[in-house]
Amino acid sequence: MKNESTLKNTISGSLSQREASLFNWAPQKQDQFVFASMRVLSTFVILILVALMVMLIKTAWPVLADQGVKFFTQSIWNPVDEEFSALPLIYGTMITTFIAVIIAAPISIMVALFVNEVLPPKLANLVGLFVEMIAAVPSIVFGLWGIFYLGPFIKNTLAPFLKETLGFLPLFQGPSFGIGVLTASLILSVMITPTITSICREVFKTVPAMRKEGALGLGATKFEMMLLTIVRPSFSGIVGAIVLGMGRALGETMAVAMVIGNQPQIKASLFAPAATMASIIANEYAEADSEMHIAALCGVGLVLFVLTLIVNLIARSIVWNYNRSSK
Repeated sequence: MKNESTLKNTISGSLSQREASLFNWAPQKQDQFVFASMRVLSTFVILILVALMVMLIKTAWPVLADQGVKFFTQSIWNPVDEEFSALPLIYGTMITTFIAVIIAAPISIMVALFVNEVLPPKLANLVGLFVEMIAAVPSIVFGLWGIFYLGPFIKNTLAPFLKETLGFLPLFQGPSFGIGVLTASLILSVMITPTITSICREVFKTVPAMRKEGALGLGATKFEMMLLTIVRPSFSGIVGAIVLGMGRALGETMAVAMVIGNQPQIKASLFAPAATMASIIANEYAEADSEMHIAALCGVGLVLFVLTLIVNLIARSIVWNYNRSSK
């Protein structure tokens, strides 16, 4: 033991001497330099966030000053007459994101449990690799898939089936053109599934094996074991994974712009075309030739920025309340 402690002291002492000689500083000054650098970099990140907010407010101020609350309450988007309102875009963004998360979240959790707890390790690694590869597919490819395959499938197969079985609901009424809210939501659900799945897999791996073995030893079934010892203790991580997936869905641009129809309107039917905040900015920013139009698009960007922050704050409060109540 003496020899081991002497060796450790010798190694640590030599490392300290090398570091000190490298910077020609004492170890305490090195620590001060590192901590000061961390503070500067952290402050710089916050300043970037604040600068982005200030830029959006400054650029969007003409339309905010001209229309005031109407910019958030009316449902008109007419660049020709310079009448702008973000409400239909907020609706399109929220409804597509909500449907995508409702579809993707349970599928992602079940896939993560299946890969981690059911499949053999080698096959689990292979399947996990394929799932994560979906996240690397460019959004433009998803958009092309939506136009040439998913859109016709919804128009010719899925929409008639939904009208026949659930046509009494306003959500499944009206004509279907293959592009619209439902198509965009399905595209988004596919795009965010690998993100949620990969994070859930890593969260589930942190559960100790002894806890799972103990549940099985007490007579729990495989399903009960996964529910009690994996899913419930991992609630915070699952919420974090869903929020990250939701963040991608909120800001997704190209794939949604290709399949949603790009009509700023509020319709109850999921078959109707709509527009999201990200898609309207991508479609119209290059053609915006007036100060008011550019200001309106920056105002939409400001709303998207604030909405993303609000969603993250709500998710963090849910996680914080859950962690506090579970202690």
